[in-house]
Amino acid sequence: MLDVAYLASCAVNETVPDAARVEKMDLENLYKAADRHLLTGITAMALESAGIKNDAFTQAKGKAIRKVAAFDVERSAVLHALEEAGIWYMPLKGSVLKSLYPKIGMRQMADNDILIDSSRTADVKTIMENLGFSSDGYTGRGVHDHYMKPPVCNFEMHRMLFGAGHDEKLVGYYQDVRSRLIQNKGSSCGYHFSNEDFYIYMLAHEYKHYSGGGTGLRSVLDTYVYLKKKGDALDWAYISGELDKLGIADFEAQNRSLALHLFDGKELTEQDEEMLEYVLSSGTYGTVQNHVKNKIRQYGSGPFGKLRYVISRLFLPTDTVRTAFPLFAQCPILLPFLPFYRVFRGLTSRKDRLRAELKALADVKSSQN
Repeated sequence: MLDVAYLASCAVNETVPDAARVEKMDLENLYKAADRHLLTGITAMALESAGIKNDAFTQAKGKAIRKVAAFDVERSAVLHALEEAGIWYMPLKGSVLKSLYPKIGMRQMADNDILIDSSRTADVKTIMENLGFSSDGYTGRGVHDHYMKPPVCNFEMHRMLFGAGHDEKLVGYYQDVRSRLIQNKGSSCGYHFSNEDFYIYMLAHEYKHYSGGGTGLRSVLDTYVYLKKKGDALDWAYISGELDKLGIADFEAQNRSLALHLFDGKELTEQDEEMLEYVLSSGTYGTVQNHVKNKIRQYGSGPFGKLRYVISRLFLPTDTVRTAFPLFAQCPILLPFLPFYRVFRGLTSRKDRLRAELKALADVKSSQN
């Protein structure tokens, strides 16, 4: 996996990888590791700069470039339609970060996130459907709605940045997110964060995943690329104060240390090594095992922590029920049956998730014995 980090570093810094080191790499295992962290495109580009071509990597690079291009076309159409309808919006995360990488396709995207006016959710649904998108399980509630358009375009239209089940400090801080936005020049409805607020949000979003199921190497690389492009001009006094409000100042400092040391090829500290081990084990979207362990740790560890975790999984907060199980929320008489329904669903349609969760609970018990 460190070979992936090395090659990604070469790609974003536009240097040619060491030929002797590349010669020793097992390309099959390299591909598996890069794919797990959504870094196949950038790894392919680094290998090609060293004169190494491989069919799997070449195909991955082509797919990454085509996907970014398709997202750009569809996003342009979506934003134009939002402007026409007078709905304010702000593109998030990857759609902004991708432009900071040296070449198209280096920053791969699984989906496209856009923050929208939450009061116009129904109008946005109509717009997306008119543009050829479909929605699987649209509820009009919760953090976002998911829209799909074959063959590769997945959009998440966010009503909010953080919601039920997320850290309360993050939820509170971004509750009135509109007040933190800057209007785009030449646009009546488009908005963006300041460079400082974008970095803060990027870290807050990464922390949400890191403290949940975990986050992968691509997130650390995003931090590195952003700091290299914007870091010297950022108002660090402002950033420090806001991170303190969010309670993630220590996370930011360690994440920044790992990013700069790892991708600048410097010696890692002991804390860097510890964080890197967790990141590498997580993959791009984290793992059930990490999620269970982190939750139990938040509840106080030990048997009591495990009990609280199990109770929290059986009896969901009201906001989560309202979003994920609207029928039960609308008919309170059904609420006592919701835990049984969820267990039944876990045993039938979500067996893999349930099996992984039970295994993680057993592993926590074993590690405490």
